[in-house]
Amino acid sequence: MAQDTPPAKRGRKRAVREDEVVAAAIRLLGARGADAVSIRGIAAELGLAPNAVYTYFPDRAAVVRAVVEHLLGEADLAALAARDTPWRDRVHMLAADLRRRLLAHPGAVHLLLSGPMDGPHALALGEALLTVLADAGLDPTEAARASYLLIVQVLGAIALEAAELPSPAPAPPIAERVAARREQLRTVPADRYPRTAEAADTIARFVSDEQYAWGLDRVLDGIAARAEG
Repeated sequence: MAQDTPPAKRGRKRAVREDEVVAAAIRLLGARGADAVSIRGIAAELGLAPNAVYTYFPDRAAVVRAVVEHLLGEADLAALAARDTPWRDRVHMLAADLRRRLLAHPGAVHLLLSGPMDGPHALALGEALLTVLADAGLDPTEAARASYLLIVQVLGAIALEAAELPSPAPAPPIAERVAARREQLRTVPADRYPRTAEAADTIARFVSDEQYAWGLDRVLDGIAARAEG
């Protein structure tokens, strides 16, 4: 008589801290992308039964919010608080810092945009940005509208960059990505898309620091005009 197949081994039951769960989720995010961040995936990463993860997080959405909070908590808010620095420069420093951190974990951008950003770190970031815009001369209503516009510009630009990356690994050097885009644009028929062909070099550089700063500056120009008006 054939022997019964032994039952599959279950994850070990041991105490685990909430920060260990978040750290495991971030490791999965970096190694396999946003889709790998699941309760079962995290449990396997930690060598635990899924119930150990459910102790802290009722579902995947709660894990995602915790990961987003962790990533936003790494943002350099000191740059925004430096009132001896012009307000535009402070916004640029924060935007550059967020881009650098998020493109180190491209899958994080998908998570950021998959739910509300309303935890303590997200609120601290929003409060710091509102303070900078008040320093620029905006009233509370205008500052709130401007802060939302800035968030849309910054996260939207980063999301478009991240969408072009082929894997969850950190983004390749900018020069390498620009060169790849330039090669791709060379295949565009110039007779059918003459303006695209004419602007190909600029379009290739859409993933550059220069383009990121240019877009942000155009938004800041509009905010400055409102503040001065």
